[in-house]
Amino acid sequence: MKNAKSTGASWSDPDDAPKLAQDWANGADAYRGKALIRRGRPTLAQTKQHVSLRLDPDVIESFKADGPGWQGRINEALRKAAGL
Repeated sequence: MKNAKSTGASWSDPDDAPKLAQDWANGADAYRGKALIRRGRPTLAQTKQHVSLRLDPDVIESFKADGPGWQGRINEALRKAAGL
């Protein structure tokens, strides 16, 4: 554990932690009976495969410049180039 003086932060006792509110509990896992209710994005029938790919920095910056979704746009460009 870092020294509180070196970090500039004051030490706090874990017993002084705030009480958990209902808002926090609302974000916890939900169950219907014993079945976990899945949240978030549904599972795709055909999932994507994780790969490591080396690209030129200017190519990456060009796709990133258009904002979020740049990896999907690279995927679409590759599909088009492959004739898919």
